[in-house]
Amino acid sequence: MFAEDAGIAINALIAISYNPYAPKPYSRWTMAGMLDLEQELKVAEEFWDFLGGEGSYNQLLDIFERVGIELRSEIDDYFNKFNK
Repeated sequence: MFAEDAGIAINALIAISYNPYAPKPYSRWTMAGMLDLEQELKVAEEFWDFLGGEGSYNQLLDIFERVGIELRSEIDDYFNKFNK
C-alpha cells in the first residue's frame, strides 16, 4: 500500500496492552531513556484508543466486566482446579 500511496502515515510504536501500575503511569525503568515516550510508546487506554478510536479502551473494559460477571462461576471452577 505505501508503495502505491506515499501519503499514508506509518507509525512504528511499542505498545503495551495494559498498565500493571494503573492508576499510576506506566513506569518500567527499562524504558527510561530508550524511547521517546510521547511518540513511540502507547500504553493501555492510549493504545486501544489509537487502534479503535476514542472510547475503545473503556468499551473493552466494559465488555470484559460483563463477560466476567456472566461467566464468573465457570471462571472460578477453572481456577479452582489449580488451588488444590
